[in-house]
Amino acid sequence: MQQHKLYVNGKYTESAGTEWIDIINPSTEEVISQIPKGNKEDVDRAVDAAFQAQRAWELTPNIERGKIVRKLGDKIAERRETFIDLLQEEQGKSYELASGEIDLAIDYFHYMSEWARRIEGEILPSDRPNENIFIFKKPIGVVAGIIPWNFPVFILARKVATALVTGCTIVIKPSQQTPNTAMEFTKIIHEMDEIPAGVYNVVTGTGSEIGNALASHKKVQLVTLTGSVPAGTKVMEAAAQNITKVNLELGGKAPAIVTQNADLDLAAEAIATSRLANNGQACTNAERVYVHDSVANEFTNKLISVFESKVMGDPRRNKEADMGPLVSQDRLDTVDDMVKQAVTEGATVAIGGERDSSQSGFFYKPTILTGVEHDSAIIRDEIFGPVLPITTYSTLEEAIEKANDTEFGLSSSVYTDDLNEAMQVVNEMKFGETYVNRENFEAVQGYHAGMRKSGLGGTDGKHGMEDFLVTQVVYMQYKTGK
Repeated sequence: MQQHKLYVNGKYTESAGTEWIDIINPSTEEVISQIPKGNKEDVDRAVDAAFQAQRAWELTPNIERGKIVRKLGDKIAERRETFIDLLQEEQGKSYELASGEIDLAIDYFHYMSEWARRIEGEILPSDRPNENIFIFKKPIGVVAGIIPWNFPVFILARKVATALVTGCTIVIKPSQQTPNTAMEFTKIIHEMDEIPAGVYNVVTGTGSEIGNALASHKKVQLVTLTGSVPAGTKVMEAAAQNITKVNLELGGKAPAIVTQNADLDLAAEAIATSRLANNGQACTNAERVYVHDSVANEFTNKLISVFESKVMGDPRRNKEADMGPLVSQDRLDTVDDMVKQAVTEGATVAIGGERDSSQSGFFYKPTILTGVEHDSAIIRDEIFGPVLPITTYSTLEEAIEKANDTEFGLSSSVYTDDLNEAMQVVNEMKFGETYVNRENFEAVQGYHAGMRKSGLGGTDGKHGMEDFLVTQVVYMQYKTGK
């Protein structure tokens, strides 16, 4: 069993702490590795290293940084199967989803590398004679990247590729549940002489200790976190001490509206994909369905058929498995408790509704709940598991009102072949993303951002780079004649 080390200033190093955290394979419940339970002293060393490396790194020509970022993607591609296997082992993804995540991470490094020559400022006319106004975009400085457990490779790519190409140095904290893929990526960093010491650093440990120490550090200029609303709240509180900028991708409670004019077969397939992808553990997963009462029975039966077709199993042993386990015993218990509460509140289990006790691991059967009231907890609170509550509506205005009635605002979707209905939903939905007649998943060139408690700032595309940059305005006077 491997015991990982921290990575600080270009070297593998021991933690100042003496405790270890066990990493569990959620399919087998076996301990597969250990990481140091780092502390504030470790964070200080890593941030200091990043701070010292910052000036030289931001002065490196953009094109050179872009080449390095592209090479990182190439190196992941060379170890593609290793990353897939590690991801399946530590997180429980199906082979299809794990390979898709690794390919997306490769693509993200390649895509962001192309922005090296496209970070643009502006020149504006001045109100004064013999003067121009220059607007420069410059790297914000040291970035703290806090990585979640549900997409540990792709979101690492999101944070690292964007930081490096914009000229920022970075300290990452991998999830304490899925650090093995991050440590494999760190091997690539360590082998590349082009990356100066201190540009990339890794500190492992708990979110409460390492996350707080990073967010409150005076030398950190941006904290980018993907995680829960409580985690985001704590980061904001810690960052407020130094007025540190935060970029937060938090929870979601994505509604899916199915109208009487929808292609019900398409809707059932796409919503099942949106709910069950990553075993229901994604912030953009469809979390609740509003279906027109005239097609509710037909749609629900189609959705049940799709759910019934899913194969569960240890994804490393069965490449045909569509679904693996939840990430932990705590997650399994939480999902099970939410379903039981929903039933006591009047919901009916149409399929699933229980743990899969036929195998070891943290498996929960894909579940559909019908007869769910809009004000029930299963409709209000994020489930983060393979459970989908369904409720009905009579008018599109009612569906939109209920969809918007949430403290979250990340992802949403509508299924209809009526353009007027689609446009009404798009214009009236209060969510950062709305998908029309397709599953919920964003593109690298788009912009992934939420409203309300789903976060601040965003990622992907040219707009996603903005949080990693600061603006400097120069008023340039010049003389004419002699």
